[in-house]
Amino acid sequence: MSKKARSAEAESAVLSASPSPLKKSVTFLEAMAIVVGMIIGSGIFLKPGIVLASAGSPWMSILAWIAGGIITLASALAVAEIAAAIPKSGGLYAYLEELYGEAVGFLLGWVQAVISYPASVAALAIAFASYSGYFLPMNGIQQKSLAVGILLFILLMNVISTKYGGIIQLLATAGKLVPVVGIVAFGLLSGSQPGFAGVSGLTAGSASFGAAILGTLWAYDGWIGVTNMAGEMKNPAKTLPRVILIGVSFVIVVYVLFNLAIFRALPPEQIVSSATPGADAAEALLGSGGGAFITAGIIVSVLGALNGYLMTAARVPQAMGERGIVPFSAFLRRIHPRFGTPANALIFQAVLAILYIFSGTFNTLTDLLVFVLWIFFTAGVFGVFVLRRKIGTEPGRYRVPLYPLAPIIGIAGGLYILVSTLQDSPVRSLIGIGITLIGLPVFYAMKRRQN
Repeated sequence: MSKKARSAEAESAVLSASPSPLKKSVTFLEAMAIVVGMIIGSGIFLKPGIVLASAGSPWMSILAWIAGGIITLASALAVAEIAAAIPKSGGLYAYLEELYGEAVGFLLGWVQAVISYPASVAALAIAFASYSGYFLPMNGIQQKSLAVGILLFILLMNVISTKYGGIIQLLATAGKLVPVVGIVAFGLLSGSQPGFAGVSGLTAGSASFGAAILGTLWAYDGWIGVTNMAGEMKNPAKTLPRVILIGVSFVIVVYVLFNLAIFRALPPEQIVSSATPGADAAEALLGSGGGAFITAGIIVSVLGALNGYLMTAARVPQAMGERGIVPFSAFLRRIHPRFGTPANALIFQAVLAILYIFSGTFNTLTDLLVFVLWIFFTAGVFGVFVLRRKIGTEPGRYRVPLYPLAPIIGIAGGLYILVSTLQDSPVRSLIGIGITLIGLPVFYAMKRRQN
């Protein structure tokens, strides 16, 4: 065997899936619910006005949602090829580790496990409690108590069984689509077209189409979380590309139809000036009960996102624990002997989230890490080029269509977000880099201990 052939064989061995101690219990539908449920949070109900203000007209706004969807889909298709070649638990953390080295993967896992994921979980739990205040007025302490209560319920269900977490995800995803489908159906069947009748001062010339696309990209975020569950799928090399492609495509269609319905229900000025255009459209279409209907939909939507984030978040510290490269690895990698779930990693993420809830730092932390996380995400999309250089393309394995155009589009979108974030928040971006680099001493200390 030639040296080149031996090298290729070694690379293929490195990138093959390692056995996972977790149960293979995540079905195709549950994985699809994770993709859709983590993307569709509260953003779709709140972002239309922000995107319209930047785009300048309803039709340019629709075009921005389509463009943002295409960028997201291009990124998703590229990452799906990597997921098919490296179907391991841990998702992007595992991919970066294999493609760029242990240190790079560790830094992403560090910020995800300690800050990003638990802070996002805390933010979603608080959002659930805040929107619940529409039906049950609460003070600050009561809201935090409700946030912790719903978080502990989600934690318990995921500790007892990943299947329970999957069922919650399926039900919440179906539930969140009810108000969306209701607004789309009533809006598109409505005879009025106030949003398309005229733009009355909103002009594309005075707006920024790029900023509009940027607004949509935030609303499309979250789909990559499903890759963290690869070790619990029966055939992740085939399942992951399918659920990513179908799930992201479905969300693009939903977002475009939802915005079309809103533009048929409300004039542009009201959409731009409103903090809750989705609720306003529901009231215009469904009467006085529309606000309650859409608020209930947002609550269910946030619940689904909360479950999806906690479920997928735990797989990162659990995977890092399996490699023995984090403190308390023996604790984090342990699988519950009876339930077969990463109970310790789930509890670890929930405890951090509760600390962030009571400290009130979750929004600050997530804002600080936006720039850093998009560096890793863009590197992940670029990773398809690294992957093909390392192991080529094996017959029968999923390959990104329209290569290399698709990953180039995804990379361009990531670079645009990075440049925009750096221009808008240079200090926060640098602080985020500093927080991330704190993980390096931990990494090298753990490596010395291993050696």
